[in-house]
Amino acid sequence: MKYSESETLELKKSTSEINEAIISIVAILNKHNAGELIFGISPNGTVNGQSFSEKTLRDISQKIANSIEPKIYPRVEPQKIGEKYCIIVKFVGDEPIYYAQGKAYVRVADEDKLMSAKEIEKRIQSKSNLKWDSFVSDVSFEKVNETQLKKYIEEARKTERINFSYSNKKEVLEKLELIKGNNLLNAGKILFYDATEVQTAVFAGTSKNTFLDIKDKTANIFELIEFSEKYIKEHIDWRADLSTGTRQEIPEIPIRAISESLVNSFCHRDYTAPESNKVAIYKDRIEIWNPGEFPSEFKPLDFVKKELPSVLRNPKIAKILYYNRKIEKWGSGLRRIYDECKEHDVKVKFKVLKYGFSVIFFRSKPKVTKQESDTNQTQTRHKPDEENRQKWILDYLKTNQTIKSKDIIQKFKIVKDTSVRDLNNLIKQNKIIKKGAGNNVWYELR
Repeated sequence: MKYSESETLELKKSTSEINEAIISIVAILNKHNAGELIFGISPNGTVNGQSFSEKTLRDISQKIANSIEPKIYPRVEPQKIGEKYCIIVKFVGDEPIYYAQGKAYVRVADEDKLMSAKEIEKRIQSKSNLKWDSFVSDVSFEKVNETQLKKYIEEARKTERINFSYSNKKEVLEKLELIKGNNLLNAGKILFYDATEVQTAVFAGTSKNTFLDIKDKTANIFELIEFSEKYIKEHIDWRADLSTGTRQEIPEIPIRAISESLVNSFCHRDYTAPESNKVAIYKDRIEIWNPGEFPSEFKPLDFVKKELPSVLRNPKIAKILYYNRKIEKWGSGLRRIYDECKEHDVKVKFKVLKYGFSVIFFRSKPKVTKQESDTNQTQTRHKPDEENRQKWILDYLKTNQTIKSKDIIQKFKIVKDTSVRDLNNLIKQNKIIKKGAGNNVWYELR
């Protein structure tokens, strides 16, 4: 593949040209809001390669972050091009204007031109009212998840917040104001195209030292909210309440608070940041984190104790989530989480971090009602994912006669400790037996 410079791609022979590279990044951002730069390729397209170490990548990232205002946080990673490794820098930004060492530049063809004061003023005026989710993406409307789009329209119609039915992709996207020409706006890309990622994990203790399970998923916002909520529900404790005479399963964290927190997390995320949304389940707490600074003029509890207007990073995304009642009322998300947790005697904390925002739910031992205690019927529900794995193991053995731990690890993308625990549980239930020894261990039906 022959590389050539363009309005969104800059080529540098080596990292010795980092200062010139920073100017090119600013120029591209001020014209297109996103672009790429490659260290290790000459402007004529010759691939020279670029030596690197972890420190090299870190130094490039820090140099860019410290030299450009407003700050950006690029994705810097090695990539093999032909037979040689180069360093790829991918960057995005939605601010009206960016500066390198106090000067603004703009991309014209493959050159970086210094902007005049008048050009800077004009650009700020033209972009100051636009948010990132209003910019046109590089994704055609043809690539939207039509099943999800149809489902959304049906849900939104039931809330009576929209008054039209599904016709076809383009017409519906136009009515939702998520398309320009044939391309989705960034909001449409995030909402109805598989462009976003969430990382979920369960840790053994109160730190990230040892994880028991980890799953990542790339999809649209709606599927990620559903996936994340299901993941949390599968890994928290539930108790059986029999005090009313009818069995009820009660989660240790109120599900409505979890749902609200997930919607907020995806709605207010900074989608120009390279990090993904994260759900971390620890022994003592659950953390839901998203990249993106909290509004500096407020504290989280201001939105709990006062009636304040929403501060929307992604107004188009928020509007779509409002139409189908994922968002019930503007500016009420944190208060609803707080009130729900207070009602169920669950401690919750809103934490503003340097590069993101977390909602932290603190876990406690399941409560036992008097009737449960008297009849010894307190129960904590087995996690559905554990049950599903063990059912799969038994079904697999019926067909294949033998199974090894690695078969389960490959199927469910889990760690060895988890697969061994599943197998040991089935041994205790007298359903399977262990055979072999050392590195040659397998299991059979009893």
